[in-house]
Amino acid sequence: MKRRDFLKSSLAASSLGGLASTFRSEAAESSPGGAGEKPVVISTWGFGKPANEAALKVLAGGGTILDAVEQGIWVVESDPSNPSVGLGGMANAAGVVQLDAAFMSGADHRAGSVAGLEGIRHPISAARRVMEKTPHVMLVGEGARMFALEEGLESVAVDSQARYDAWRQKRAAARQGQTPPKKAGANHDTIALLILGADGSLAGGCSTSGLGGKLPGRVGDSPIIGGGLYVDRDVGAAGATGLGENIMRYCGSFMVVEYMRQGLAPQEACLETIRRISRHEPAGKALALNFIALDKQGRCGAASSDSGFPYSVATASSSRVLTSAGLGSAKRPEGGNR
Repeated sequence: MKRRDFLKSSLAASSLGGLASTFRSEAAESSPGGAGEKPVVISTWGFGKPANEAALKVLAGGGTILDAVEQGIWVVESDPSNPSVGLGGMANAAGVVQLDAAFMSGADHRAGSVAGLEGIRHPISAARRVMEKTPHVMLVGEGARMFALEEGLESVAVDSQARYDAWRQKRAAARQGQTPPKKAGANHDTIALLILGADGSLAGGCSTSGLGGKLPGRVGDSPIIGGGLYVDRDVGAAGATGLGENIMRYCGSFMVVEYMRQGLAPQEACLETIRRISRHEPAGKALALNFIALDKQGRCGAASSDSGFPYSVATASSSRVLTSAGLGSAKRPEGGNR
C-alpha cells in the first residue's frame, strides 16, 4: 500500500485523539488535508485555529496572501482573553504592555517589524506597513508608535511615563536591598502564522506581548527576522514561540528553513534545529523552544524541546489543533557542550 493511501485509511479510522497521534508521527511527510493540498495555513497554539480559519476566508473571498496573514492574526490580537498577544497581553516590569510583531513576504523577500510598541491595537498591521511603506525593516518604541498613528492604525491612549518613573524608583530601592526585584512572568505565548497559497506563494507573520514582567524595552525573537519568523519563496517558512532569548541567539526560524533547503521535511527540520541548539546548551536547562514549519509542497510540521505543544493547521477540507513532536529531556542529544 502506498504511503498516501495508508494515511488516508488510517485517518478515516481514527478518533480525534488518534488524528493527533498520527500527525505527530507523519507531519513531516503529509499535510492534514492530503498531500499537496493548497492553500494551507499553520499557526502556533490552539488559539491559532480561529486565526487560520479567518485567513482561509480571506483567501476564499479573493484577498491576497498578505491580507490573509494580517487578518488571521487580527483575530488573536483582538481577543481580550488572550494573556500574551495584543493589548490584553502581559505587562512589562513597569506595568506597561509593549508589543512586538513581524511580517514577511516570500514573493519578494520583503520584511517589516515593530518592537516595544505601545497602545496600537494591531501591531501586525504596523509591521506590514513598515514592510510595504518604508525603506526600513524594523521600527521600535516611540518611533514605531508615531509611524502607526500616522498610518491611521487603531490606538488607545498611552500615558506610561508615570508608571516608568514609579518602576525606576522601585528598581533603585531593590538594588539597595530594600525590596525584592520583580521577577518576569513564567507564561507567554506568540501567534506565528504561515500560509502557502494556492499559487505556491508564501507569507507569514507573528505577534506577541512578550515575556511578562520583562525589563522595559526588552525585545524577544518575534520581531527579529530569522528569529521568530522566516519565509523563503523557494523553500518554505518557519515560525517560533517560546523563550525568545533561546530562539534568537540561534536564528531559530532561519535555521529551520535552511534545514528544509537541505532536504529535510518540515517536522524533521524543526526537530533537528532543536537538537542542534540543545547540543550547545547546558544539560537540564529549560530551553522552551517551539517551532512550526511549512514547505513549498504544502507539507507542515512542528516540534518542541519539551513534550510537545499545540499547533493548528487548516486547509479547505479540515481545520484541526494538533500536538507537535517533542524531544523531551530524555531525548536530548549526547555529546557536545550541552
